[in-house]
Amino acid sequence: MFHLIPAPLHRASLRVAYRLRAILRQQTGATRDGVSVIAKDFDGQILLVRHSYGPEGWYFIGGGIDRGEDPEDAARREVREEVGCDVAGLKLIGTVNEELSGAAHTAHIFSGVINEMPRPDGREIIEARFFPTHSLPEPLSPRTRERLEMWKKRTG
Repeated sequence: MFHLIPAPLHRASLRVAYRLRAILRQQTGATRDGVSVIAKDFDGQILLVRHSYGPEGWYFIGGGIDRGEDPEDAARREVREEVGCDVAGLKLIGTVNEELSGAAHTAHIFSGVINEMPRPDGREIIEARFFPTHSLPEPLSPRTRERLEMWKKRTG
């Protein structure tokens, strides 16, 4: 259904929804658990994305876990939704308890492999690219840096 909305209007609505969700989290202290996916290609490069909303920067694929959804299923869904790919060898590398817009939040961090070129939808995700770990783009979000360090310690 969202594909029927012109992309510029959809991106604008995502920016408004992002701000409203942050206000709601601050006022209620409620948020849902989420996932982040550190996906690499067969050359060991990692996939980073840029969103059409929120703070500027490069992020790992991720999002909220739907009610009744398993974190691994949410990770697979987010990869498909954000870059149109399937992820293989998905593995939980840890969880992070953090604060998101003033609300307690648990993020389930996964790693996996994508063996195809990402296809961002141009709505939520405006750019998706693989980068060698020694040459990452700037600005990297602080959460992306933290998750990257966790991944390096657990896999490297």
